[in-house]
Amino acid sequence: MLHGVAALPDVSGALWLMDHGALVVSDLHFEKGSAYAMRGVMLPPYDTAATLARLGEVIARYTPKIVVALGDSFHDGGGEKRIGEADRTTLCEMQSGREWIWISGNHDPDPVGLGGSCAKEISLGPLTLRHEPQTGAAPGEIAGHLHPSARVVSRAGGLRRRCFASDGSRCVLPAFGAFAGGLNLRDAAFAPLFPNAPPVAHVMGRGRVYAVPFARCLSD
Repeated sequence: MLHGVAALPDVSGALWLMDHGALVVSDLHFEKGSAYAMRGVMLPPYDTAATLARLGEVIARYTPKIVVALGDSFHDGGGEKRIGEADRTTLCEMQSGREWIWISGNHDPDPVGLGGSCAKEISLGPLTLRHEPQTGAAPGEIAGHLHPSARVVSRAGGLRRRCFASDGSRCVLPAFGAFAGGLNLRDAAFAPLFPNAPPVAHVMGRGRVYAVPFARCLSD
């Protein structure tokens, strides 16, 4: 539950708000590979296709009425112009028959000509969805921006995974993009967001999400 609303963190990195039929993803960072290539750093140019493939799988699993992309959907302001025709077509097909909302991020302006609608933030019942989490925000905030990840020790040894960070009142989503990195949950950036109690790390495993107490999360 998240501020009284049923919320399911999915192993893909998406958050399913079943009462609203809404699927929320954050920090897709489409066209990060092409952005780096423009600066002479050659990465495989398949990050947008890989991210869209994972997004398509989770949309097929939940068949949401609404998809909300919580900002930084493109890695930079020119990304929407560089997206390939095949990926553009895939994205448009995903939007068919449902509402699609692009939330403004700090990396990208509102996507133009890619379908859906744009907003700085939206409300779904008692929940507020925005890109950047705000210190002192009212309960019910869902945000992204910080790319939370957790470093834990398991029977298989130490590992680092993307995670959802939540205290039951607010939630910071992991980055969904294939090339997006992660910020350790013990970084000082998270502490002001959870002043009353440390968050639980809902860690993305291979086949499920694991709730890991903050005390078991390690610093880098």
